[in-house]
Amino acid sequence: MNYIPWIWLGLFVVLAVIEAATQGLTTIWGAISALVMVVLSFIKGFPLGWQIIVFLLMTAVLLATTRPFFMKRLKIGKYATNVNLILGQEVVVVKAIEKFQKGEAKAKNGVVWAATSDNGSAIPVDSVCEVSGVDGNTLRLRVIDR
Repeated sequence: MNYIPWIWLGLFVVLAVIEAATQGLTTIWGAISALVMVVLSFIKGFPLGWQIIVFLLMTAVLLATTRPFFMKRLKIGKYATNVNLILGQEVVVVKAIEKFQKGEAKAKNGVVWAATSDNGSAIPVDSVCEVSGVDGNTLRLRVIDR
């Protein structure tokens, strides 16, 4: 049974490498639990079956209690893209938007996007509109009353 600490250490390394590759804050809790199990495995009379149960419980508790906190704190998976940043901005229609057909709109940064009307109406060229949503690579536009 002198090899049990090495198994826990090996599991720690495997889980840490997986976490480094995925960065999803999921396997790190198992890696931490495995590291604790390296120490606990030196206790005489602590059977392998109980070690596995403690490892699984510790991993589940860490995953359920600490992952949501760290996901929110580190803002993992919440990267703003240029699509998200264009919501609410004003654009100019450069190709008329017809009913059931896409047109084109130019953003302030000079990028031309495919565009549709958010209510299905036609929008003529040179109309100033607000971006009300994004569907894939198509902007949904709302005409600004001036």
